[in-house]
Amino acid sequence: MAVNFRCAVQTLVLLGCVIILSNVLCPVGAYLYNNRYAGDQVFRITPSNKEEVQVLKKLLGNIKVDLWQPNSASLIRHNATVDVHVRRNDTRGLRTRLQKEHIDFKVYISNLQKEIEKQTGHRSSRKRRSESQYDYEVYHSLEEIQSWMFEMNRTHPHLVDVFSIGRSYEGRPLYILQLGKRTRSYKKAVWIDCGVHAREWIGPAFCQWFVKEALHSYQDDSVMRRLMNQLNFYIMPVFNVDGYHFSWTTDRFWRKTRSKNAKYHCRGVDANRNWKVKWCEEGASSQPCDDTYCGPFPESEPEVKAVAKFLRKHKKRVKAYISIHAYAQMLLYPYSYKYATIPNFNCVESAAHNAVTALYSAYGVRYRYGPASTTLYVSSGSSMDWAYRNGIPYAFAFELRDTGYFGFLLPEALINPTCTETMRAVKTISSGLLKKCETGMHELDRERYPYL
Repeated sequence: MAVNFRCAVQTLVLLGCVIILSNVLCPVGAYLYNNRYAGDQVFRITPSNKEEVQVLKKLLGNIKVDLWQPNSASLIRHNATVDVHVRRNDTRGLRTRLQKEHIDFKVYISNLQKEIEKQTGHRSSRKRRSESQYDYEVYHSLEEIQSWMFEMNRTHPHLVDVFSIGRSYEGRPLYILQLGKRTRSYKKAVWIDCGVHAREWIGPAFCQWFVKEALHSYQDDSVMRRLMNQLNFYIMPVFNVDGYHFSWTTDRFWRKTRSKNAKYHCRGVDANRNWKVKWCEEGASSQPCDDTYCGPFPESEPEVKAVAKFLRKHKKRVKAYISIHAYAQMLLYPYSYKYATIPNFNCVESAAHNAVTALYSAYGVRYRYGPASTTLYVSSGSSMDWAYRNGIPYAFAFELRDTGYFGFLLPEALINPTCTETMRAVKTISSGLLKKCETGMHELDRERYPYL
């Protein structure tokens, strides 16, 4: 009897070890994120008039929802689609109310958990460490991306440097890759950041893709070789390192940073509303629990502060600022915070037109382009506006694929085409820096435009 009992205990202990080990190897368990999204749905709702907009705002205000597009209820407009992630306990009630009010809607994702499982597959079985094995057509964890950055430096020391510009709120290093041939001390530079918003995984995938393409095509592609010889590229694959890590381990749809607030239980700040340019005005929230929370003060987030400090230090050389987001299929330029035309509009608008034309040439995917305030919505405290106001003449924000069918859950099968077409656009913008534009901001009289 005692022997049988001892055997049973040993079996249970072994089974427990297997379970613990499997959780270490695959941090989010047998069901990703502990099955927390089972039964959740994504609705696409289209209010057709101002009355329906008010009804919808009230409906969404009465239940806890995760707005995907737009990212704030204040931005809901008639005849514009609203993508919203609804918890499983609220889906039936919302559907009933929308039908009762005759508001047009579709259920885009009927089971969010299944869509997450489809997007990421079985992570723990992948071996993606060395460069030769590294798979650019899957999404990677923060740890994998940071290891890859050092591998790029090790295997291409003549073209790649890696360094840290500071630490995140939770103490993670903020790594940057510098790409370019080391030919002379002064070179124009392009800044590209990805992963400002944690849940937009296609962003970091593109930053890695850009580096891979730049290095692998350096010998054979004359355009890429010219860019690498004449420009430096500063690449930040994951801007919001804490949030991105959290989106892998705990909450797939986390957007903000992970800083703590002394007065509220809600964590995090929108890293694209925390910049010192019309801070916390229209399109940003002063409520810490909101997804567009601007923070307690400008540059309160160490990640924002570190990047702002770096760009200030190098602002004479950095001629283009590019921030990669998702989703909407747009290429945006300043201003975000107001309806006004930038002084070097002709040059920037021409660069945007050429970029979306190049992007379209890959697979026929259409991007809208224009000032962020009119093309998307008004928002204050954005990195793009800050970069422009601090003297970087070409400041852009990409909103990559798609337009809502998959939303933030863009399948890994679409990483390749999305990054391939975006690569064409970014190369086009970069190539434009090597030509003179007749009405470029570098030719403007700074006395006449002191606010730039």
